[in-house]
Amino acid sequence: MSALPFIPFTRPSFDQETIDAVGEVLRSGWVTSGPKLAQFEARLSEYFGGRPVLCFANGTATMKIALQVVGIGEGDEVITTPISWVATSNVILGVRAKPVFVDIDPITRNIDLSKVAAAITPKTRAIMPVYLAGLPVDMDQLYALAKQHNLRVIEDAAQAFGSQWKGKKIGVIGDLVSFSFQANKNLSTVEGGCLVFNNLDEVKLAEKFRLQGLTRQGMDGMDVDVLGGKDNLTDVNAVIGLHQLKQLPAFQARRSNLARQYFDVIRAEMKFAGIEDFKLELPPENFTESNWHMFQIILPLNQLNIDRSQVMTELKDLGIGTGVHYPTITGFTLYKNLGYQAIDTPIAERIGRSILTLPLFPGMADGDVPRIAQGLCSILKKHRKN
Repeated sequence: MSALPFIPFTRPSFDQETIDAVGEVLRSGWVTSGPKLAQFEARLSEYFGGRPVLCFANGTATMKIALQVVGIGEGDEVITTPISWVATSNVILGVRAKPVFVDIDPITRNIDLSKVAAAITPKTRAIMPVYLAGLPVDMDQLYALAKQHNLRVIEDAAQAFGSQWKGKKIGVIGDLVSFSFQANKNLSTVEGGCLVFNNLDEVKLAEKFRLQGLTRQGMDGMDVDVLGGKDNLTDVNAVIGLHQLKQLPAFQARRSNLARQYFDVIRAEMKFAGIEDFKLELPPENFTESNWHMFQIILPLNQLNIDRSQVMTELKDLGIGTGVHYPTITGFTLYKNLGYQAIDTPIAERIGRSILTLPLFPGMADGDVPRIAQGLCSILKKHRKN
């Protein structure tokens, strides 16, 4: 085991000012949805160019409610990607619709939009792209496709807060855009998420779905006319988000710097170790508008005599944490039992069993990236096939 400090694959950054602000909310006596939530939603609306924004208890609720407000339900189909956290497709099943998985682009690792048209049927109601590690799809192509086939778009931008497309923030344009504020996200409220809207009627409906279908009528009257849930965000979470928003530019700059280091240091370390011929697939380097939520490599397993699990174990022994984001959704038992097969999306199947997430978060020390790169390359060199 390493005597050096352990580097987790991610860690949230909360400063003392944020911690003090949480204490103030707790002492105020108003800890559930209240004035801080209203302030946070207003600030988010400003961030997204004045578009309406509602916050929710988590980023799964945002997607579920997005599907509900556009009326997707039993018998409908929603096209999405097989490389994502399983929540993306679970919410489609949750409204009794059918996820239709389209294979991914091997470079961006996002849904391959050139293959979407072939998957559209008379039952298709929406496209739900996922911006893996914060990298958006081609927004022009996405919305041209949606317009051509009269489809709604629900952007799973859970990992893309702070990313851009042609100079515009993700969320400023588009149909329904869903973000997560979970603990490992670029902006965290510990748990939480938000949904960005275009249509005020859909905002009102989403407000009902957020809190048990409730409509208030005066001071003492209320009604329930839709089946809602308990998906509201608290003031405790919201005040954290307000302070994270102020720190976001610094967080983004640090992430970008760390990503740049990864490209430079991994290549240099591979050359030094004499393994520059390894087909180690790095993320798309030339996409400058990514928020660098994660730094993911694709291991050249066909050149190694160990599997990904063993690579992760040996990195852990060196004091380096890693993650898998993500296994192919269609490989999970739930989806296999529904008739899905990972082999139907072969690029995603390969990526899903060989992708590895390296540490990337603002609080990393300056020497962490060289240490990670050195450890990774030493393992690759030791276990390369002859």
